[in-house]
Amino acid sequence: MKYSNWIGVGAAVLLVISCFMAWTYHPDLNKVFTGFFSEKNIYGKPGKLLTFFAGVTTLLFIIPRVWAKRGNIFVCTVALAYAIKTFILFSGCYRGVCPEKKAGLWLMMFSCVLMLAAAVFPDFDPEKRKKPD
Repeated sequence: MKYSNWIGVGAAVLLVISCFMAWTYHPDLNKVFTGFFSEKNIYGKPGKLLTFFAGVTTLLFIIPRVWAKRGNIFVCTVALAYAIKTFILFSGCYRGVCPEKKAGLWLMMFSCVLMLAAAVFPDFDPEKRKKPD
């Protein structure tokens, strides 16, 4: 794909933005949880790790080397696995109360899937990097 590197960088920026958005609304607490806030820090701060993953993948999308493209697939896969775990953790029901899923949680999942798709189909031509003799 011609623009896959830029799509990946855009998805990484979207991932960071989604960490600051509302992820879930808990009616029993009357609070909104984000990637950086949960009541008494029970769910942790997954936004920190997701932001780290977004930064690393942005660097790997920009570097025009084969090792960077291969490493990017690994980092994006780990980021997607962590995003799935976080999605299940934040949206799961507890004591008969189911939190309302907000747009930030869905955007976090979508951006991680988009980052992985962009990493699997990189815009990279190794023949173009070779110098003529």
